[in-house]
Amino acid sequence: MNRRGLLFFTLLLLIFFNSCKFQKNLKNPDIEEKYKAALEYYNAKDYSHALQLFDQMIGVIRATDKAEDLSYFYPYCYYNQKDYTLAAYYFKRYYTTFPGSSRAEECLYMSAYCNCLNSPEYSLDQTSTYDAIKELQLFIDIYPKSKRVSECNDLIDALRQKLELKAYKIARMYSKMSDYTAAIVSYQNILKDFPETPHKEEVLFQILKTDYKYAAGSVDSKKKERFNKAISAYNDLVKEFPQTPHLKESKEICDKSKKEIELLNSMLTKMN
Repeated sequence: MNRRGLLFFTLLLLIFFNSCKFQKNLKNPDIEEKYKAALEYYNAKDYSHALQLFDQMIGVIRATDKAEDLSYFYPYCYYNQKDYTLAAYYFKRYYTTFPGSSRAEECLYMSAYCNCLNSPEYSLDQTSTYDAIKELQLFIDIYPKSKRVSECNDLIDALRQKLELKAYKIARMYSKMSDYTAAIVSYQNILKDFPETPHKEEVLFQILKTDYKYAAGSVDSKKKERFNKAISAYNDLVKEFPQTPHLKESKEICDKSKKEIELLNSMLTKMN
């Protein structure tokens, strides 16, 4: 047998013996020995085997002095296997079950953090993102002096940026579809929902452009009102950002809107 074959055979033997040892631990009726074996697997970062043993003991050990430790290790097994949904649930459960524990703060934070890890990319449903923000804020409210508050605030900012990006992409989509009413409402909601947005200038500019397009495509009876809204949007933009790089284009849109209103007034005068 060559060296590679010998190594492969040795590996198979190790897997076989480890499997036999694990099966023995699973069937062992002695809770103390089973708990000790579970911790050995846990400390060896074999979270799958540790979790299976913990699962067998969790109902029996609940009434013993080991219950708190098991409840602490249990969610970390899920966390280290990247099952953040169950990890978040069991971290939160530890906090509610042992609120006076020295590890309660850590577990409440980890529950919130797992919700953050479950937050998907901006193009997908953001329910998990809203849940994560809610859980992070809960942690801040309960532990306002915690050293983890700064990190929680950073995580909230990152999650809100994702929500803002999604909102902006939706507004742009409506605009490209020429659904200007929905686009304008979406842009305005960005300013309402994210008042500290660093993209306020761009959003105000997009509102101006969309207001103008909406007015230009309207029936004559609605044009004056809607061109006036475009002029108001221009005033909002230059009031907030007098040196905006969009100033030239924005002024051109404003001037066109004024000319359209003058033309409409002239036509109305002739009709009368």
